[in-house]
Amino acid sequence: MVTSQNSGSVPGNDTRHVGHKIFTLMTLWFFFKDGSVWRTNKFTDVSQFPIADSSADMRVWERRLLYCVPVPGQNSWTEPASELVLNRCMDFTSQQREKRRRVDDEGIDHMDMLVSDDGVQGSPSTKKMKEDEQPSVSSQNHESITESNCPNMSIVPGIDRDSLPCLVKIYDSPESDLKLNDVFEFIGVLTLDSELQADKDHDVISNGFCEDALVHLPPNKVPRLHCVIHRKLAASDLLNCSPVMESKPDLVKEIREALLRHLTAVLGNDALAAHFMLLHLLSRVHARVDNVAVGKLSLNLTCLSKESASLFGGQLTHAFRNLLPFTHSIPLTVEYLNSVSLAPKKDYETDRLITGVLQLAEGSHLIIDETKLEAGTLNSVGVENARLLNNLTELQKVEYDFKYYKMEMAADVQLLIFSEGKSNILPADIVIPFQPSSVGSSEVVAEQALEAWRWYLASVKSLPHSIDSEMQKVLENDLVASRQADRSIGSHDFNRWLTMGRLMSASFGETCLSLEHWQMVMELERLRRERLK
Repeated sequence: MVTSQNSGSVPGNDTRHVGHKIFTLMTLWFFFKDGSVWRTNKFTDVSQFPIADSSADMRVWERRLLYCVPVPGQNSWTEPASELVLNRCMDFTSQQREKRRRVDDEGIDHMDMLVSDDGVQGSPSTKKMKEDEQPSVSSQNHESITESNCPNMSIVPGIDRDSLPCLVKIYDSPESDLKLNDVFEFIGVLTLDSELQADKDHDVISNGFCEDALVHLPPNKVPRLHCVIHRKLAASDLLNCSPVMESKPDLVKEIREALLRHLTAVLGNDALAAHFMLLHLLSRVHARVDNVAVGKLSLNLTCLSKESASLFGGQLTHAFRNLLPFTHSIPLTVEYLNSVSLAPKKDYETDRLITGVLQLAEGSHLIIDETKLEAGTLNSVGVENARLLNNLTELQKVEYDFKYYKMEMAADVQLLIFSEGKSNILPADIVIPFQPSSVGSSEVVAEQALEAWRWYLASVKSLPHSIDSEMQKVLENDLVASRQADRSIGSHDFNRWLTMGRLMSASFGETCLSLEHWQMVMELERLRRERLK
């Protein structure tokens, strides 16, 4: 399933879409010889030249159809121009529709239309007619894209209804290039309001080659993008004004200290929680060994009431939206668990995968507020949802429901849990009692600082990591000493320490674990255990 978002230019030009995969459908494109001329339906919705002669010389290839919607939880700083682009696209569509109406009804010559840098512009008489009789572009967009006439908008949680979904047609690309929940950029030819007419049974392209009628949603509501090139996007690719920086230790250390001060202020001057929060924000799944997702570092802040969770949760949510590309939050209640669809499910009547809340893009950050959970009874849906959340926390996997069978899909989601005591539903890697000394800070941060922090978080988390032979001996000795001092310490704790060591090194822009950084990890663990007592 591909989720996508506009960030390009007007229809007919190169247009970009950001998204992750929802479903694919194989269709065909071809070219054939019409007398001495070769014809093709490549990069078009409908073939303009039907095959008249069945014996014509013809070549056929596969093309894949992807259904795309905006990436769940995508924050506005990653897409500053998307609203402008959408308005321009809708304006283009409106004017093209008006142009056809005038040509059909009045027979006015097409030369009455004026062309500007912003696309096709109507003549003065057309403008007057639109002003007197037609609603505005924004109201047309709002009224035309509704749950009733575009049902795909209602089945995707967290999607802005003002953002258009898109059908992306991929040519000459292996299926392995596009993986579930990856974020992609597509560049190609966008058509918002083509002359495509879908037959009730199926849409025949030509000579028996057809596409599934179920995916032929109205073109003016679900545009078509014929992809020329595409690429998978990393977090660094979403930076709009990425500063010219290198991962030099001095520069990275300076940015690290500034970000750490900011997190400390947001967390009410709880410096220990801020240090763990920084490591948490840098975590990612970089390997999988059996059922272990290596590199994840979920964080559970305890000792929070409903009021304090609302206060600090709001401040952290605001801070994360300014720092991270994709953020999402779940207010965990009995009613929510009993009613919401967390897992994606296959609808065989529409032959479409209906996305769930937990189908998030790789690298998304998820805040779960468990302080809102009160005594109550979970029904079968609630029990299943609690299990799904547990699997995501422990295994970084989301179970997809295909009705007749279920399939686990790998995920990479940073989880932050708020709770009064240690969460029983969500077994986080780090549990730390939250001890703020102030109400936190919501001061406005300079854009230059935000850009530096975004670059820092996107860049250092992807650094490689290694441990030399001398440090391996130090780690082994520390593990033996820790087991002798506390028999409850096991392999799970040691794996967590290694992850923290990797993240600590990365936070300073270094790729090899040093003794200093390992000692910093051990000190953080000592302070955390003291709080737990």
